[in-house]
Order: sequence, then structure tokens, then C-alpha cells
Amino acid sequence: MRTNRYVVAVAGVVFHLMIGSVYAWSVYTQAIQAQTAWSEATISFAFSLAIFFLGLSAAFAGRLVERFGPNVTGTIASFCYGSGMLLTGVAIHTQQLWLLYLAYGAIGGLGLGFGYVTPVSTIIKWFPKHRGMAAGCAIMGFGFAAMLTSPIAHHLIATVGVVSTFYTLGILYFVVMIIAAQFIRPPKHAAKATFSQPAGVSLTGGQQLTANQAVRTREFRLLWLMFFINITCGIGLVAAASPMAQANTAMTPATAALMVGIIGVFNGLGRLLWASASDWLGRPNTFSAVFAIMLVLLLALLGIHSPALFTVAFCIILSGYGAGFSVIPTYLSDIFGTKELGAIHGYVLTAWGVAGLVGPVVLAYTHELTHSYNTTLFVFAGLELIALGTSFAIRKAFVKTPQTSRSTVR
Repeated sequence: MRTNRYVVAVAGVVFHLMIGSVYAWSVYTQAIQAQTAWSEATISFAFSLAIFFLGLSAAFAGRLVERFGPNVTGTIASFCYGSGMLLTGVAIHTQQLWLLYLAYGAIGGLGLGFGYVTPVSTIIKWFPKHRGMAAGCAIMGFGFAAMLTSPIAHHLIATVGVVSTFYTLGILYFVVMIIAAQFIRPPKHAAKATFSQPAGVSLTGGQQLTANQAVRTREFRLLWLMFFINITCGIGLVAAASPMAQANTAMTPATAALMVGIIGVFNGLGRLLWASASDWLGRPNTFSAVFAIMLVLLLALLGIHSPALFTVAFCIILSGYGAGFSVIPTYLSDIFGTKELGAIHGYVLTAWGVAGLVGPVVLAYTHELTHSYNTTLFVFAGLELIALGTSFAIRKAFVKTPQTSRSTVR
């Protein structure tokens, strides 16, 4: 049966819409707290644990994508994420905290890691001339998932209770994911496909690097650092968006909640728009632009007290946060090729697991120490400055190559 690349792309987006529901965790916290004796911090740790296991497992899962195919890793992800949701319901019903961490944090986190790497490298291989847009489409689903899940989960909690909500969603996620996974297949002879790097720059001279070769390069370490900083600042800001808006602009809790929903849209849109723009600007220029804009806006937030301007600035910042997720796989493909892109992408996603723990800690520590979010903004701005410098440092590795197509670095 002939595989249609647009069917693969749609299946990848649907797959990411399911696992991206992890970002709707805050919808469940109050309901879980009302039914158990657990504190809000204790419940929230399950989310941090899930993100940690996502990053931890993605490195291993990326190699399995290359060896056994994305439909296999997608099937594994379906079982892990679906069963993790079901067992989370059991944990809440029996009030077993260790089971919550095992179910949602570990098993669900493994499903996230396996699921996240499943479609991305595959879709990029199907769209070699528009790799940025292809990656952006796939990862956009992950960013928009919370918008889809939140109202559904809220309705289910109100009608059938939080335990049955996890049972219902666990079954739904499993069924949809396992069906979508069967359509996510690489193009035939993908490993032998011609690798066309961006015209004008080259690190490997067109050579396809293996994952083991790539991770030993200076360029991989610089990309890992850039990605880590992008997520550390982004996750920290997402966690503090509502209280920061109320403290700095005197927004009401209801208005701040609306703002959180709006910036969530830009988190998703940023994944597609910045990734598509990178096909024209080039990945180096795109990352430098993202970090420069985030740096300026983080400093600008120190003096912004208008709710409208604060929301606009936050929306642009969160679009840059989303950009990191969608631009990084195509940047990796530009430098190291697509032969083992799934494995290389999996390795760089370990930065996400670490940042998921570091970002909220940095935020909490700086705010607790100074009782002001301005200190947090200064710290994050400093990190963005380091990332900006790193984005320029990585360019030194490239040498000029013959012009073979439209230039992607200008």
C-alpha cells in the first residue's frame, strides 16, 4: 500500500495532540486535591516528573525510531501513555501517592518521550524541501493540545468525577494514538535519500552523521545548551504567567486566567510560524532572532504595567518558547543530516527533561528570595543573553559550500 505523506503528517499532528494533553495537568490539580489529602505542590510534582521522564526516555526512544520504525515507538507510546492515565485514576481512587508518581510521572512520562520523537523526524523526511514547516506542523499539535483537552477534561470532571475522567481519557488516548501510529511510516529508502544541506553553510560537507558521532561534536553541545535555556525560561514563565501578571499589572485573577489561555495559543502558533520562517531565514538566523526578541521583551516587562501590553509581550515571548521545540529538529537535520535524526533529536530532548526541573526551581527560588518577579526576569534575561551568544558561536563551525539551492542563511 502506497503511503501518502499528507496522511503521515495528519497522523503525526493527531498523535501529538494526544500526548500534548500533559500541558493541561493544572486542570486536574484542584479536583485531585479535593479528593485526596495531597498538597498542591505534591500533586504538581507529578507533572515535573512526567517532563523529566519525557526527556530521559526520548534519547533511548529516538534510537528505536531509527531501528524499528516510528509506528513501533508510537505503539509503545500508546500503551504507556494510555495505561499511565488509567493508573493515575487508580492512584487517585486509592489515594496512593507513590502510584501517582509511578503512573503519571514514570509510565506516562515514558509514553511522552516515546510519543514525542515518533512523528517529528519521520515527517521531516517526507518534506525535505520544507523541513521547518513540516516539523512545525507536527510539534504545533503538542502546543495546541492543552486548548483542546482543558474544556473536555473540565466537563468530564464536573459530570463524572476526576477518577472516571482519567479512565475515560486514558482509553480515548490509547485508541486514537495506536490508530494514528500505524500511519506514521518513513518514506522508502529514507536512509539512502540524498541529504541536501542549506546552501552556503556546511559542517559535515554533506556527510550524514550517526547519532554517536553527532553527540561528540561541539555543535551538538551548543545546540543542547541553547535548547535547555529556551525551555528553562519558557517553562518558568508559563508557571508564573498568572501570578506575575497580577503582581506587575494588577490584573484580576479572572483576567490573568484569560491571558494564560491567550498565550497558550501563541505557544502553539509559534511552533508553526517560526519553524516555517526558518525555511527562509535559515535556522541560525531564526534562533538568534528568537533569543534577541525574548531578551528585549523580558527586560521590557520590568517597566510594563499595562495589562494589554503585558499580554502582547508575553504572547511574543511564548511564541519564541514554542519556536525552540520546532526549530531544533530541523537545525539538527541541517547540521548532521537525516539518517539518524530521530536518535539525535532524542538526545537533544534530554535538555527538556532537565529544564523541566530547573525552570520552576529557578523561578521559585528567585521569587522567594526577593519577593519580586523582577529578579526572575533579570535572571531569565541573563540566560537569554547567553543563549544569544551561543547562537552566534555555533556559526563559527560552518564553512562555505557551493550554492546548490535557494540560500537559507542570509
